[in-house]
Amino acid sequence: MVSLLSIGGFFELYDLFQTAYISPGLIADGIFANGSDGVFGISDQASFAAATFLGLFIGASLLTPYADRFGRRNVFVFALIGYTVCTILMGLQSTAIGVIAMRFLVGIGLGVELVTIDTYMSEIIPKNMRSKAFAFGFFIMFSSVPTVALLSWWLVPQAPLGISGWRWVVFFSAIFALFVWRLRQALPESPRWLAQHGRFEEADAILRPIEAKVAAETGQPLPDPEPEHFELQSRGRFADIWSDTYRKRTLMLIVFNIFQAIGFFGFGNWLPKLISGQGVSVTHSLGYAFVITLAYPLGALFCAKFTSRFENKWQIVCSSLCTVVFGTLFAFQDNPLWLTFCGVMITFSNAWLTYSYHGYQTELFPTHIRARAVGFCYSFSRLSTVFSSVLIGMFLESFGTPGVIVFIVISMLTVMFTIGVFGPRTRGLALERINH
Repeated sequence: MVSLLSIGGFFELYDLFQTAYISPGLIADGIFANGSDGVFGISDQASFAAATFLGLFIGASLLTPYADRFGRRNVFVFALIGYTVCTILMGLQSTAIGVIAMRFLVGIGLGVELVTIDTYMSEIIPKNMRSKAFAFGFFIMFSSVPTVALLSWWLVPQAPLGISGWRWVVFFSAIFALFVWRLRQALPESPRWLAQHGRFEEADAILRPIEAKVAAETGQPLPDPEPEHFELQSRGRFADIWSDTYRKRTLMLIVFNIFQAIGFFGFGNWLPKLISGQGVSVTHSLGYAFVITLAYPLGALFCAKFTSRFENKWQIVCSSLCTVVFGTLFAFQDNPLWLTFCGVMITFSNAWLTYSYHGYQTELFPTHIRARAVGFCYSFSRLSTVFSSVLIGMFLESFGTPGVIVFIVISMLTVMFTIGVFGPRTRGLALERINH
């Protein structure tokens, strides 16, 4: 079940990381302007990134509550279909405004999908395995990053069958997303969501074969479930996330998401540009970027070995610290070998941060408002990236790569303080117990 969800997440992250890798092809085709003379008076790459994250903000903040109302499985299946259609339409555009508009619609679907996957995954995994499941899931999802980097490195400079390489990169995700949609038909609804709505027989029918299989594999009966405080509420309210119990957590996650997005996407979406800004050619920068992106899946896979031993909040703090250290070193390198090494370490830190906080924020709210609350808080990372994409484009033009890295480092220091001081402990606790 985790693998099926993660394979879907593979193509969502593939779409997200296209920003950095297909822009050279759009510029070469004359669709995107090179520099600040874009369609909105700024860099078209910055507008493309901003449109993506504005769509993600709308999807995460306004549409994820439907996953609490209609179920996890139904919402992410329909979101997958929606953003796949828009991705195909984006690949057919021949103007900057057309590409950017379609990218905005793709972002709406992705915003719903990613939050729903996080919510679903946290609800089907036992408490002692949640962190490990998220790490393994992101190993699969992050495999998309070197995939899009490699395909872009290979295809963007070419035009197979007379079709621009960047279009092939876009169509690849749409074609295989349809295959994933078929796989997802085998996924059941979240048993925890069903129980929350009083549908106990359906939830039990899903859990019984899973529990029987685990008992057979381990050769011993499962222990009795621990009692949880579980209120039957078919619909949550927006006001619920601002109650006395959850207000501090909501505010903490809003601040956290604003600044973590600057650190994560500021580096990931601008990687080739940051490398070329240090004196490396565009062609070579795509090659080095591919090597660096391998640390995304390999970092998550490596962390899966030990992640369950530590609190998620401290993993967030430590991974942010690593980004600060290696981000600072990156700004002072002009040797391709050292640039690549520092880039790999930043990428490893980002992978560590990502699976930690994706698991962490789903633990902080009860089932009846989980998707709504996580979507609302997470949407601020999307809104943040709308503006930070523009700011990073300006910083890169005015101050070069070191100016962008300083911006990222300050953001990650803010993340460390926010989570380290205000984040509650969650390790080894059942979801509803954390929230009461």
